[in-house]
Amino acid sequence: MNDRLLTIGELARRTGVPVRTIRFWSDLGILPPAGRTAAGYRLYDAEAPARIGLVRTLRELGIDLATVQRILARQATIAEVARAHAAALDAEIRVLRLRRAVLRLVAERGGTTEELRLMHELARLSAEERQRIIDDFVGEVFAGIDPEAPGARIAQAMRRLPDLPEDPAPEQVDAWVELARLVADPGFRRRVREMALAGAAGGGEGGPGLDPQAVLEQAGAALAEGVAPDSARAREIVDRLTGPGLSPDDRARLADRIETFTDRRVERYWRLLGVLSGAPSFPSAVPAYEWLIAALRAPR
Repeated sequence: MNDRLLTIGELARRTGVPVRTIRFWSDLGILPPAGRTAAGYRLYDAEAPARIGLVRTLRELGIDLATVQRILARQATIAEVARAHAAALDAEIRVLRLRRAVLRLVAERGGTTEELRLMHELARLSAEERQRIIDDFVGEVFAGIDPEAPGARIAQAMRRLPDLPEDPAPEQVDAWVELARLVADPGFRRRVREMALAGAAGGGEGGPGLDPQAVLEQAGAALAEGVAPDSARAREIVDRLTGPGLSPDDRARLADRIETFTDRRVERYWRLLGVLSGAPSFPSAVPAYEWLIAALRAPR
């Protein structure tokens, strides 16, 4: 029977696996010898080369030795292990893609070591952890506000955080980092809370005869042309937008109401959500409304 058994050296030559590796696997019980020579040297049967081939393949695929041992002991099937390992690799690949996006972003715009650390830490959070940051922000800002109140449903829209894609672009990582910083800012939270309370009370930037699209077109054009808010031309535009019958007090109240809902950082929040979701960019409406506010407050 001994002439059918292989010494450890013969097994190494046949399989291309070093003797020390075969000995190590044998000591772990992954490749038990079929017998020993009179001098105590290990001998292996005809199935050993195939067993080594399977072990080597599993190891090259990144399967740890403990799992290899479970497979060989038939405590787990190759299909089960492959499925679990594929899922682990998917998660690892996703992290690597995030790291690549962070490094590309830093390479493109420069930055400090601290910025690199912060971007990496924020970007590598799980989708659930990222959503928790937004939920905490929305929960504080809209606390105690009836979700069915006029203007309060914006909370649901602010809560809808698109997850980072599997292979995020550098600008999407940048957008997420900026968004996380924004919602952590107490001043920003107070500003959104003010808008939420005003919206729940039924306030809004609209007023009698005030059409948002008309504001963007006419006030935006005036701003682009350099029309001064206190000029006669500005008064004509205001009268077209609001109607000529508004008293000075009505114009002042309208300006205050519009100002409550006009904030560059809040608009930036929506822009960042758009970057994360891959939505097309939209022109800023805030400058046109700021011009209108100034024109409404200008003395006549």
